[in-house]
Amino acid sequence: MSKKKEKKAGGYVAATILSVLWLGINYYIYYPVINVQSTEFWNWLLIHSIVVSIIFIFFGIIGRNDHKKISFHDNFIYFRHGLGRVQLILLVGIPVFCTLVLFFGGLAGSTFFNAKRYASLMPVEQRDFTEDIPESENVDNIALMDTNSARVFGNRKIGSLSDVVSQFEVEVDYTQINISSKPMKVANLRYASFFKYLNNKSEGIPGYVAVNPVNSDAEYIKLSEGMKYVPSGYFNNNIFRHVQMHNPTRIIEGCYFEVDDVGKPYYICPVLYARVGLFSGMDVKGAILCDPVSGDMEYYDVEDVPSWVDRVYDGDLLEQKFNWYGELSGGFFNSIIGQKGCIRATDDYGYKTIGDDVWIYTGVTSVNGDASNVGFIMVNQRTSEARYYTISGAEEYSAMSSAEGAVQEKNYRASFPSLINVMGVPTYIMVLTDNGGLVKMYAMVNVEQYNMVVTAESQEELFSKYKKLLANNENKNNGAEGEEALVKEKEIIVSEMEYITMEGETYVYMKDETGDVYKMLFAQDESVIKVSVGDRVLVQYDENENGIHDLIVVELIKKGERLSKAPEL
Repeated sequence: MSKKKEKKAGGYVAATILSVLWLGINYYIYYPVINVQSTEFWNWLLIHSIVVSIIFIFFGIIGRNDHKKISFHDNFIYFRHGLGRVQLILLVGIPVFCTLVLFFGGLAGSTFFNAKRYASLMPVEQRDFTEDIPESENVDNIALMDTNSARVFGNRKIGSLSDVVSQFEVEVDYTQINISSKPMKVANLRYASFFKYLNNKSEGIPGYVAVNPVNSDAEYIKLSEGMKYVPSGYFNNNIFRHVQMHNPTRIIEGCYFEVDDVGKPYYICPVLYARVGLFSGMDVKGAILCDPVSGDMEYYDVEDVPSWVDRVYDGDLLEQKFNWYGELSGGFFNSIIGQKGCIRATDDYGYKTIGDDVWIYTGVTSVNGDASNVGFIMVNQRTSEARYYTISGAEEYSAMSSAEGAVQEKNYRASFPSLINVMGVPTYIMVLTDNGGLVKMYAMVNVEQYNMVVTAESQEELFSKYKKLLANNENKNNGAEGEEALVKEKEIIVSEMEYITMEGETYVYMKDETGDVYKMLFAQDESVIKVSVGDRVLVQYDENENGIHDLIVVELIKKGERLSKAPEL
């Protein structure tokens, strides 16, 4: 072999080795998905085809000929024949092809051509609020605490553990989950620094934090074996790299920390696919469940995901799908010009536990962006089932401002509210926090009349005050209309009275001379302790068909005195 040919062959080998090293190192660092439905893949291919071409040019492979001095004309002649023509096709053809795919793939998925397809991505069922949302006696299934407050309690808990706080911190992101039909916010620990990762990687992350968003209790759960694959891990211990590189062709959108019903940790990694055009209308196809202790993974189609998993669909994706439905159902041009019937979700959302699932909740307003809602949606984060409720009223931020205004002298901030059913009335409930993120008070705001606001320092007092406010307002309205009051009231003689403790709460049961029973939470009105068997009392109550009625107000009538109407509330 001639020296020229040997030199040329050596250039080929050197350029090939350098290109392979470059692509391998870059793939390991960024681990892009290898899937034609991913714009990330085509951008990666576009950029690195150019880089590889530059590498070959640098080593003199492209543009080389037999002349010692290489000119532009020589290069042009070289690209016209044989290997030079192939190299020209690769140099120019791959970037041009990637650019065309990105352009026409994006165009094929535009809302201009696919408005109806976008609108059909989320079937939305209109439901009745009072049938789907049971009346709330308390807030033991409502995640009132926002993530900022959860961080405060979680960090405080870890700060009290000297053996943990020196090496680890709590992850910023908390996941809202449901354990035994009770809401819970959980977050994994993370390595405090790269060097602390090196010191602890063999044992892994020792535990996680669970914060009860109802009563603000925070607990550190220590595991028998540490988690090796976590977001704060480096190299092969990084959970995102670990999952993506074992599933190179699947489009994975994040990994969310959860625990199952017995407290075993997992990362839930949704797998997406395009439902409109080549890249657009991204939706969840399934989920990969990764054990962060062993690194074992298992893929499930979305309909087969275990029932204990709470977050398969991200809340932002669910809001986006509803907005496509709300804005594009009437066609593309209607969404831009007439906007007849166009609606969209408000900017934020809360969480609500129903059965064994976590649903996101948010208001629905017109696209004009006024300060009122035309309804509400709740969407299941595991199945994407969507329910729409037509309830007109104030949007969430107006209700938050109303609650803050009730205690404006304290400068408390309201959390994003949850929607509950109190005596059949749609009601916002939220927490009020101080500047440090600690929960100081609770607030309820009537959805339809957001000037009806109550605040209290305990949940029991809050419910009691709000029910009294509703009863007073209902009696006034019914008195003006001459109709029968929905909230009943009458005088009774107490024939029996018992205090019964259930699930840590004490309830008062009173039976009257006719055999009807009235119950209430003792903490709702501790003055009931003054009532004894044989006393005549005035009761306001919510009537139940089973004869066990929900007490709202109980008023002791003094001996020899008979009240003919309810006291002012």
